Amino acid sequence: MTYQPSPADHARSRFAASLTRPFHFGRWLVTPQQVLFGLTLLLCLTPWGSPPLALALGLTVALVFGNPFPAQSKQYTSKLLQWSVIGLGFGMNAKTALQASQEGLLFTVASIISTLTLGYFVGRWLGVSRRTSHLIASGTAICGGSAIAAVGPVVKASEEEMSVALGTVFVLNAIALFLFPVVGEALNMSQNQFGLWAAIAIHDTSSVVGAASHYGNEALQIATTVKLARALWIIPVALGTAVLFKTPGTKVKLPYFILGFIAAMLLVSYVPVLKPVAPLLVGLAKLGLTATLFLIGAGLSTKVLKAVGAKPFIQGVLLWVFISVVSLWVILHTVA
Repeated sequence: MTYQPSPADHARSRFAASLTRPFHFGRWLVTPQQVLFGLTLLLCLTPWGSPPLALALGLTVALVFGNPFPAQSKQYTSKLLQWSVIGLGFGMNAKTALQASQEGLLFTVASIISTLTLGYFVGRWLGVSRRTSHLIASGTAICGGSAIAAVGPVVKASEEEMSVALGTVFVLNAIALFLFPVVGEALNMSQNQFGLWAAIAIHDTSSVVGAASHYGNEALQIATTVKLARALWIIPVALGTAVLFKTPGTKVKLPYFILGFIAAMLLVSYVPVLKPVAPLLVGLAKLGLTATLFLIGAGLSTKVLKAVGAKPFIQGVLLWVFISVVSLWVILHTVA
């Protein structure tokens, strides 16, 4: 029997076509889709904007109207995030950051080893391919998309395997950004406790900073410092992966922006003349982070969601629940 499009299908087609129909805006030729994208991004950067709202609006734009700039969004997201993280360094105190990183070291080492080990066995149990399983475990253990991007070439992952791992981690990041502050407030967690928990249990730096900034400034400082210290583990994990997967001579991409964050933190801590401009730089960094989360949300599509599949997503959820619950219990019982 031949499929006949329903009136709803025709309406959706007309709506999609109207969004991409160009019109003149002054000297520019633009589409309604592009205008909606730009206006929504500007809304995120107003005083009413926030990291969770930016992510939600980005998701809405992608899933309802479509992203008119997919290539540009992907291109600028990582750079904007890196510069934003460097800018946040001007709001940190070196002594406080050192203390936070030392406090989080034991949690970091224990959680990375346990998550990678559990990820191996869960992946085998679910029948997830070895490369995809390792990518998801690495992203959960260290720092989400950055870890997957670093480890992917080492295991010679295909584009589909990379997309599955990145899609899994991204969806869980989006959930964590909204869920963690609610849980923290419900459990009456201190700023110190929440910052440490967010840094350990949320995948990507963008969502860690977004959740922590929503919780408070002290939580933001602790979460950012511990998360960036954690991100340095990309290097030994990638090198260990090269040995495990027998891919010698692989070049590991170093997260150089972390050095920029440290330099900014040291400058504002020990060069007094910079302190008056530090709040401006931190404010710009927070706007950059908000824009980053909007672009990340706008990068999600139904194609990415369909590519994930049930088994890899279940693996990602199980690992995320494990690291979230165990680290939360330990932090609540050992950290003031």
